[in-house]
Amino acid sequence: MTPDNVLLAGIVGSTAYGLAGPGSDIDRLGVFAAPTVAFHGLRQPAASRVTSHPDVTFHEARKYASLALGGNPTVSELMWLPRELYETRTPLGDELVAIRASFLSAKRIRDAYLGYATQQFRKLESRGDGSFSSETRHRTAKHARHLLRLCWQGYTAYTTGEIVIRLDDPQRFLDFGERVAGGDIESARAMLAGYEAKFDATPGVLPAEPDERVAEDWLLRVRAAFLPT
Repeated sequence: MTPDNVLLAGIVGSTAYGLAGPGSDIDRLGVFAAPTVAFHGLRQPAASRVTSHPDVTFHEARKYASLALGGNPTVSELMWLPRELYETRTPLGDELVAIRASFLSAKRIRDAYLGYATQQFRKLESRGDGSFSSETRHRTAKHARHLLRLCWQGYTAYTTGEIVIRLDDPQRFLDFGERVAGGDIESARAMLAGYEAKFDATPGVLPAEPDERVAEDWLLRVRAAFLPT
């Protein structure tokens, strides 16, 4: 499934966060460049290539840059991985990592991370008080720990200017997931509300808007690199 011209790729998700268990899948994410000439035909090249089992997603460079400029948590983490989790790094991929801070902005990070966290909470709300099957409980615990992770990562990025991928205390997130899966939905509600209040009360360090000029310059270098010779 791996496309041609992969610029940057690595292992993301629970493995990267330090939350993976014995049965956890390994998620991979990457960015690739379509040949520049392909954009001049009748049909545009594929913007993404996705498979499951194994879970692998590749975004074309323009789509990747657009999602990252919007603060998309899943996409953004590729630029902030610990070095050992990268499986492909090219010079243009290294350039992308070097300009990663240019994609960050206060409102977009707040809205994206809290938006994703709220989605996780809605899934928890729909599952009731914890009186369900072991498989449902497992999924509920997963949603709960990712709810906390998204809140923590988003607020950390908002206040430090960096997206921290590897959690320094994974057990705290695992314990929170089990507590919520056991029926304590109110702790999830209170945690989410608490982070919303912290965002509102904190100026943060990020600019009001991402630096699209830097992202555009990188994308133009990608296009120049894949012109026909």
